[in-house]
Amino acid sequence: MRSITDRPASRNGTRRPMHRTRPLAVPRPLAAPRPSTSASAAPALVAVAHGSRDPQALRTVLALLDRVRDLRPGLDVRLGHIELNQPLLPDTLDGLRGADAVLVPLLLGRGHHVKHDLPTAAAAAPSVRTRIAAPLGPHPLLVEALYGRLVEAGWDAADAGSRRAAVVLAAAGSRDPDSAQDTRRTARMLGERLGGVPVIPAYASAATPTVPAALRALAARGRHRTFVASYFTAPGRFASAAASAAPGTAAVPLGAHPAMARLLLHRYDQAVSATASTDAVTLLASA
Repeated sequence: MRSITDRPASRNGTRRPMHRTRPLAVPRPLAAPRPSTSASAAPALVAVAHGSRDPQALRTVLALLDRVRDLRPGLDVRLGHIELNQPLLPDTLDGLRGADAVLVPLLLGRGHHVKHDLPTAAAAAPSVRTRIAAPLGPHPLLVEALYGRLVEAGWDAADAGSRRAAVVLAAAGSRDPDSAQDTRRTARMLGERLGGVPVIPAYASAATPTVPAALRALAARGRHRTFVASYFTAPGRFASAAASAAPGTAAVPLGAHPAMARLLLHRYDQAVSATASTDAVTLLASA
């Protein structure tokens, strides 16, 4: 997957490395106590968000992490951003010196951020014993969150048997073939969850088809009752662009849906229990 991102590619098509852009203001304190260094203490869960200029993005991620804390009282849950928002990931890791941490990407598939930015940040913080969890998708819990958001947007069980209904899975897009593969797999899983309704992946950047093009293609096939599923963890520029292309009400981003909180903890637990070396990066988004 391409992670959710408001950052465009450079002119030569490569991704720019993670850098410290000027962060936006944080709406509430994010300071957390320095964790215990006891060997029996559970590793900290560091949720890694991309960051966005949309102020709703940070509020949405904070609400999601509050749900995670409710599900796992006592777990040290922290937030780090790749860019644009405080706290930046290097600063979060700096506050965990001498501790263990699992970086859980709030990203929906394998892409540049998961493969390059997170390992780079982990390597730059040798005083923290880190391991990197798999991205959130593909996974049945992610599909459950997508389904829930579609129901909120007006999807009805009767649509499952309609020849006029269809869904466009609007994603950020990536040049990484693994990211596109992950998005297509999620689209297939969502189609199965919807009772066989066509679900077409579409992208806001870097890949085709675009959301408007996918909607036109579905209309040409007689699929005029179309929904746009927002395959984004939080609001942002790409999510807004996808929603504006919807013929009706688009589903909101996945955000703090209860299934998302459960999925974050599932990825965390997978990484903690993994038998691989703690400095290895697990990139297989297994269900």
